[in-house]
Amino acid sequence: MKYSFIIPVYNRPDEMAELLESLTRQRVKDFEVVVVEDGSQADSRDVVAAYASRLDVRYLSKENGGPARARNYGAEHARGEYLLVLDSDVVVPEGYLDAVDRELAARPCDAFGGPDAAHPDFTPLQKAISYSMTSFFTTGGIRGGKKKLDKFYPRSFNMGISSELYRRLGGFNAGMRFGEDIDFSIRIFKSGARCRLFPEAWVWHKRRTDFIKFFRQVHNSGIARIHLYKKYPESLKAVHLLPAVFTLGVAGMLLAFVVLACCGLWTWAGIMLLPLLLYSLAVFVDSSILNRSMWIGLLSVAAAFVQLVGYGTGFLRAWWQRCVRGRGEDLQAFRDTFYK
Repeated sequence: MKYSFIIPVYNRPDEMAELLESLTRQRVKDFEVVVVEDGSQADSRDVVAAYASRLDVRYLSKENGGPARARNYGAEHARGEYLLVLDSDVVVPEGYLDAVDRELAARPCDAFGGPDAAHPDFTPLQKAISYSMTSFFTTGGIRGGKKKLDKFYPRSFNMGISSELYRRLGGFNAGMRFGEDIDFSIRIFKSGARCRLFPEAWVWHKRRTDFIKFFRQVHNSGIARIHLYKKYPESLKAVHLLPAVFTLGVAGMLLAFVVLACCGLWTWAGIMLLPLLLYSLAVFVDSSILNRSMWIGLLSVAAAFVQLVGYGTGFLRAWWQRCVRGRGEDLQAFRDTFYK
């Protein structure tokens, strides 16, 4: 068997049904699906059973331990030459495995990953968050895109790796709740393995469904970046500092606005907000054009600020606690939200 899809799931039976339905439409059929239920209260057992006649699918259940442990548990039971790790909140287009096959035939590699996109049926908020996570104005357009600043680091929502390499490296770091996919990608590169982007092997990714959950996700990602820096100092790049710089800049401009306004210097106070207004306008126009919706454009402005400030505050908080105060890796903002 060539491919094994490894899918951890936690309290998402409806989304699991959408994902499994999309897998039935794959034109390449040489694959199995390993679903790992990670201690859910609302489990997907019946959903998976309903697809047993249409897919080579297995349902495994374990105590809750987070996605890294669930992926490793699934990999232990997988039979494929390549393990394809997906999040449960993605939907796979019918040409996904075709694209993987073409890329592996053209330029074989040991590990790979693909980008994500917003499905036309996603809610306006989901489309705005997807825009924020992939836009030039928030990430430089490098997250899952074709242009990379340096190496491509696969993410766990859409990652492929040879089963031999997965087992040789020990899989995902089971002790990490966040950033475990980047940690794994770093270890892949350190092993000397070949890893690259498969731009046509993309998935539709729902991401978070409200701004609070989105803030929690990106805040924890900012914290994880400092944890990764402490383990791998060379992994910290200038681009990782930008959300923190943005956050400090926003705080500084808002403070200056309040001080100047209190002094009656309204012209200067307005000038302090001008960079934020211009940035917001750029995001609004770009997203409105791409999504053909001014409402999504407005939501994208909010999503961009949530993303950058959420990540920036997490980064700064972890930097202060770990790099200045010398605390250990126990720092975490939202311990119980690694699936939310």
